Amino acid sequence: MACKTTKEAWDRLKEEYQGSGRTRQIQVLNLKREFESLNMQQDETISKNVNQISLIVNNIRLLAEEFTNKQIVEKVLVNLHERFESKIFSLEESKDLGKLSLGELMRAFQVQEQKRTMRWDKFTE
Repeated sequence: MACKTTKEAWDRLKEEYQGSGRTRQIQVLNLKREFESLNMQQDETISKNVNQISLIVNNIRLLAEEFTNKQIVEKVLVNLHERFESKIFSLEESKDLGKLSLGELMRAFQVQEQKRTMRWDKFTE
């Protein structure tokens, strides 16, 4: 209300909700640390893991920091549990991972995860 121009009001709102440049840098740095330290747990699904990664990436992007699809795909591949190692190898041999979208990657692993779950359900019956 005390602002005289729309630019002044915008700058004040931006400062209040995003913080100063230094604050944003610290937030981005903390989010990048969290991104790098994230590991997939033994019993965790791919969807849950990718959702965690996406949440961190979206928060980084909200702070006006560039984050490429390639970085996200690489993180997912590095982060996956070793039970997916054969599928990772297959993807590396058959696709250009630099051009692979996160959606394509998710679909490829979800199919494998569903098959494994169905086999496990039959085995435990």
